[in-house]
Amino acid sequence: MKNELTVAENLDFWRSFLGNAGLSTEDAAEAVGLAGISHLPFAYLSAGQQRRFAFAKLLVARRPVWILDEPTAALDASADQLFAGLIETHLRRGGIVVAATHQPLGLKNVQELKMTGFAGVDQGVWG
Repeated sequence: MKNELTVAENLDFWRSFLGNAGLSTEDAAEAVGLAGISHLPFAYLSAGQQRRFAFAKLLVARRPVWILDEPTAALDASADQLFAGLIETHLRRGGIVVAATHQPLGLKNVQELKMTGFAGVDQGVWG
């Protein structure tokens, strides 16, 4: 993200660069709780707001596969539910989500791969 651009300007860029998913930047900002601050420079956002921005970016750009690393880090519990809903909507529309997380995402009908039982785990090599 460009720190000097506003939230809306950054979303406009990603929407034109990655392909328009049919959702306006204003609607995407509202969907993730950033509507009141979309005029602010990206640099002003907190860590939680930056996470919300990352989801807004997914909403404006046509991306059938979402690869997410700790998507709910720096978010409060109410935002967790919001993002679970966004992910479920993406899945219902035929999208795919691959997420690495330490926390349950509150999703139904998902396939989980638990990273236990690999070489070194039982011996304490990785913590």
